[in-house]
Amino acid sequence: MASSSTTNSILSPSFLSGLANSTSTDSPRPPSLLSFLPNSSSSSTAVSIKLSDRRPRNNRRSLPVTNAAIKTTSSPSSTAAPTETPGATHDASRPTILVSEKLGSAGLDLLRGFGNVDCSYDLSPEDLCRKISSCDALIVRSGTKVTREVFEAAKGRLKVVGRAGVGIDNVDLQAATEFGCLVVNAPTANTVAAAEHGIALLAAMARNVAQADASVKSGKWERTKYVGVSMVGKTLAVMGFGKVGSEVARRAKGLGMHVISHDPYAPADRARAMGVELVSFDQAISTADFISLHMPLTPTTRKILNDDTFAKMKPGVRIVNVARGGVIDEDALVRALDSGKVAQAALDVFSQEPPPKDSKLVQHERVIATPHLGASTKEAQEGVAIEIAEAVVGALNGELSATAVNAPMVPPEVLSALAPFVTLAEKLGRLAVQLASGGEGIKSVKVVYRSARDPDDLDTRLLRAMITKGIIEPISDGSYVNLVNADFIAKQKGLRISEERIVVDASPEMPVHSIEVLMSNVDSKFGSAVAGEGGDVVVEGRVKYGVPHLTKVGGFEVDVSLEGNLILCRQVDRPGMIGEVGNILGEDNVNVNFMSVGRMARKKQAIMAIGVDEEPQEQTLSKIGKVSAVEEFVFLKL
Repeated sequence: MASSSTTNSILSPSFLSGLANSTSTDSPRPPSLLSFLPNSSSSSTAVSIKLSDRRPRNNRRSLPVTNAAIKTTSSPSSTAAPTETPGATHDASRPTILVSEKLGSAGLDLLRGFGNVDCSYDLSPEDLCRKISSCDALIVRSGTKVTREVFEAAKGRLKVVGRAGVGIDNVDLQAATEFGCLVVNAPTANTVAAAEHGIALLAAMARNVAQADASVKSGKWERTKYVGVSMVGKTLAVMGFGKVGSEVARRAKGLGMHVISHDPYAPADRARAMGVELVSFDQAISTADFISLHMPLTPTTRKILNDDTFAKMKPGVRIVNVARGGVIDEDALVRALDSGKVAQAALDVFSQEPPPKDSKLVQHERVIATPHLGASTKEAQEGVAIEIAEAVVGALNGELSATAVNAPMVPPEVLSALAPFVTLAEKLGRLAVQLASGGEGIKSVKVVYRSARDPDDLDTRLLRAMITKGIIEPISDGSYVNLVNADFIAKQKGLRISEERIVVDASPEMPVHSIEVLMSNVDSKFGSAVAGEGGDVVVEGRVKYGVPHLTKVGGFEVDVSLEGNLILCRQVDRPGMIGEVGNILGEDNVNVNFMSVGRMARKKQAIMAIGVDEEPQEQTLSKIGKVSAVEEFVFLKL
């Protein structure tokens, strides 16, 4: 007996931007999607999943490694502008990558091997907008604000924004999504560095290291004034159990601390495996002796530590923040320090960076302040540079990045098995919309996934996004459509999608047995041949031997490889049809890859699917239409 699970949603970029919020070092990162690039050392063919069928402007398939161009400019205020590479020239055939803040040399070398690199530091917002229209990629750190105005000024050319670091609150994700610009970050390279800095601040705060150091250097010897507190046996609340938060928890456990955590998105089993108890927000802040912040800056978390939340804390609590400055109401923290509610604070980040010189918070005697050093180790800086350079080059090459924050992602170990189904999903969407008469009128789409796996174990976000891209791209009037902005465009068109997951008796090793796409309340270009019982356009496909296949069109069973282009003919079921249509194509020099016939015996009808490399000329299609037994036919671009 098959069982099913049904969900409905209006397609929008919200599930994409929601993922982005959890890509900070400070919260659990969503599963990542790795690029599958050709491996010349292997005889097998690697799977390549493209953001779009269109290649980025000025891009080439090969990655040149010599004669790279680097152009360097700087505003007068820049103090560390790079020098121009001798003999370097701008190659118009290669993409242009603007680097607006310092990046490690290893990362720059990777970028130079791929395109024209323009290192222009300390750009004003106006200068950035002027430059961006000639750039294919932009790499920033935390100091550059990538606003809607930047994306508008790019005029559709900007394909990827790379954040050399983790937090992406300085990038307008909504605008990036609307303009089809992929946003990538570098979430792994500085994880250990940030966690180490958090622990260093925790220990320095507990033992008054900074204050005692300043005292000794001023000629004093005040041993009794700087008596600290032990960390052993104390409760540490880790607020955000993502990459950095979990690493801080691991190290704190090693120091003998009792660790609890609040994170609504963290898997309970992962926390339990580390000996960490997940608790509510109020329970975490009210029972902790130390609080370490590792959450992203979002509208929900902005100033989440404020007068009200400080009031719920234990007297003498100590707070560390190596996440984002805006999560603390800094005026409220000063009041809590003055009252003694908060004994000490160690801060690496601030709501304004650098903070004002007369900042009461920075100058407070019970505050340790560092200038955003979380990722500032030699190893982390080089790692971040390499990680973001690889992500940007991959994106410019049309590949999905492992660190995309505004595109649906799945674990890399899952993607290797899911990859052919991703291709199948897009082609089924593209096929279905071409079979519908008047694609702009499509308002309701239902996707049915049949699988041997439990519905809760089947993550269909990427498949749904690819189906959406396949549907939207052919009806978007030449607009640039990719995996990033397909959902946004679908929402603008009022397209609704529902999903149903049905458990069937099939191989559990295959993530999906079949995918069916149904478009409701639309007329078909192909009449009853592709219509279900309710008049919907219906297509179904499977993956066979790693290749996407069309297995059902309306009520007809077929077996067609979804490669190249397709001619579908609805015909009277009689002998000789394959030869007759095949002769027409052969006479007009149309290369036929395959022909397949599906029958509906009770109606004495058949559907013939013909795979061709290129679109036949109009006169060739006209000849097919004049065959007496052919009732309807349609040419489909896959």
